[in-house]
Amino acid sequence: MGTLRFLLEKEFRQFLRDPFLPRMAVMFPMAVMLLMPWVTTMDIRHVKVAVVDNDRSASSRRFIQKVGASEYLTLQEMSLQFDASLETVEAGDADLILEIPDRFERDLTAGTPRSVAITANGVNALMGGIGSQYLGSVVASTLAELQREAGGQVPAEEIIVQNLYNPTLDYRRYMIPALMNMLLVILCGFMPALNLVSEKETGTIEQINVTPVSRFTFTLAKLIPYWLIGLVVLTVAILIAWIVYGLAPAGSLAAIYFSAVLFILVMSGIGVIVANYSSAMQQSMFVMFFIVMLLMLMSGLFTPVESMPRWAQEFTRIIPPRYFIDTLRAVYLKGTRFIELWSDFAALAGFALVLNVWAALSYKKQA
Repeated sequence: MGTLRFLLEKEFRQFLRDPFLPRMAVMFPMAVMLLMPWVTTMDIRHVKVAVVDNDRSASSRRFIQKVGASEYLTLQEMSLQFDASLETVEAGDADLILEIPDRFERDLTAGTPRSVAITANGVNALMGGIGSQYLGSVVASTLAELQREAGGQVPAEEIIVQNLYNPTLDYRRYMIPALMNMLLVILCGFMPALNLVSEKETGTIEQINVTPVSRFTFTLAKLIPYWLIGLVVLTVAILIAWIVYGLAPAGSLAAIYFSAVLFILVMSGIGVIVANYSSAMQQSMFVMFFIVMLLMLMSGLFTPVESMPRWAQEFTRIIPPRYFIDTLRAVYLKGTRFIELWSDFAALAGFALVLNVWAALSYKKQA
C-alpha cells in the first residue's frame, strides 16, 4: 500500500502539472453538458411553410393564421400559384407547401369540404416527415373548427394521447443521461490509454519494469486518478442537468453511481488493453478513436437500438455503453428501482471482469 500511495501521489502531481489534462477534465464535461443537449436534438422547430391560397376566403385565411401562430411552424410566404411555391422549396427557402383548393369555403359550407394538400421536401427526411405531421395536425384542428362553425359533422370523440415519463417529449431529457456516458468513455477509457502509452514513449515504463513494483500496482496507480476524476465529473454533470435543465433523477442516485463504477471499470479495462498492444501515442489514439466511435454509434446514444436493423440490434449486446445508457435513462426518466436493473448491472460486471483480466494478462513486465 505504501508503494501504491507514492505512485498515486506521483500521478496526481503529474496530472496537475500537465498544461492540457486539467483543463480538458474541466472544459470537456462543461462543453458536453452545456452545449451538446441543444445541438444533438431531434426536436423539429421553425419548419418553413409556403401557403398556396387558391380560395382567398375567410376560411383559407384561418389556415394561414394558424400556421403563423404555431410554435413549430414558420409562415415563409403566401402565393397564388403552386409552381412559385415549388421554386421556393427547390431553392431551400421552404420545407412544406400547404395548398388550399379553389372553392374550399363554399364546399365546406355545403358539407363536402375538399382536401387540403401538403407537399413536403423529402431531401431532409426528418424535417419533411415530422414537419408534415405538425402541419397536418394544425390543418386537422383548423378544419374541425371550421366544420363546427359551419354546423357540419365533426368527430364525437377525440383521441387523447398521454406521454409517459417525458410528457412534453423534450428530446433533451432523452439525450442528457446518455451524454453522461460520453464523459466517462473519454475520461476513463481514452485518457488512461494515452497516459500509459506516453510512459512507453518517454521510457519511464522501462524504469518501472526493473523495479519491484508489480504490474498490478503500477496499472492501478495509473487508473485510480481517472476513476476519481470520472466520478467527480459525473457528479458535476448531474448537478448541471439539475440546475440548468431542471432534470433530476426520478430514481435512486445509488443505482447511477453503482452502474457508473462498473462502467468505469469496463472503460479503463479497454484503455489498458489498447495501451498494452500499442507502441506509440498515435497508434493508441487511432485505435481508441475507432473504438469510441463504434461504442457511441452502436450503443443507442444518438439513435434508439430498436430502430436499427435486426443484426445490428444483436451486435449491440456486446457494446457495454448500451447497458449503462439504458440504466441512466431508466433511472432518470422512469424512476426504475435498483433491483430492477440487475440485468444491466450483471452485463456491466461481466464486461468489467473479462476486460480487466485480459488487460492484466496482456501487460508484460520484463525485469
